[in-house]
Amino acid sequence: MEDLIQTIVLYALPVIFAITLHEAAHGYVARVFGDPTATLAGRVTLNPTKHIDPVGTIAVPLGILLMSKLFGGPPLLFGWAKPVPVDFGRLKNPKRDMRWVALAGPAANLFMAVLWAMSVRLLLEAGAGRESFWFQMAVIGIQINLVLMALNLLPLLPLDGGRILFSLLPNQLAWQYGRLEPYGMMILIVLLVTGSLWMFLEPFMALGRWIVQLFL
Repeated sequence: MEDLIQTIVLYALPVIFAITLHEAAHGYVARVFGDPTATLAGRVTLNPTKHIDPVGTIAVPLGILLMSKLFGGPPLLFGWAKPVPVDFGRLKNPKRDMRWVALAGPAANLFMAVLWAMSVRLLLEAGAGRESFWFQMAVIGIQINLVLMALNLLPLLPLDGGRILFSLLPNQLAWQYGRLEPYGMMILIVLLVTGSLWMFLEPFMALGRWIVQLFL
């Protein structure tokens, strides 16, 4: 039990900040491109309580951590926050600007991974051991943000990668692709359950790791 509590404490801050900044970034960029919906809803904020979903942000990650402790193996954290409301029709150029709003979330996660990497470097230079609490938290922060970045870049609607792909496709193809959105989360769950999700995440993870290494 003590080991589980320590693990929860180590993961809590990186998970909360990863999800919070991801969602706030969507709302901020939407405002820049003309849609104030998230701002008016109070969602362009770093206050975690505005973004936390009781199930996706707390219950599911805690459940995964508990299962990993009971059955062994590294935890593959999976979770979500309350989606930031974006009215794409209010963007200056809805189809074009959609990609920047969508890209803002994964970009925020990459930015946080870099900050955690810089923290690792500073801790090592300060003489902190690799078993120290803050060093372990920084490493976890890198891992969580790279996974969230990669996961959200998958070209599946309603994920951010799906929005980006939709904005890049010609109108007719985009419309046909958009019809697949109701099945996107079902496809994601199948990939997760069958263990093939990592095969699709790895190219994005590899790119993220390469960028993070520049700051270590």
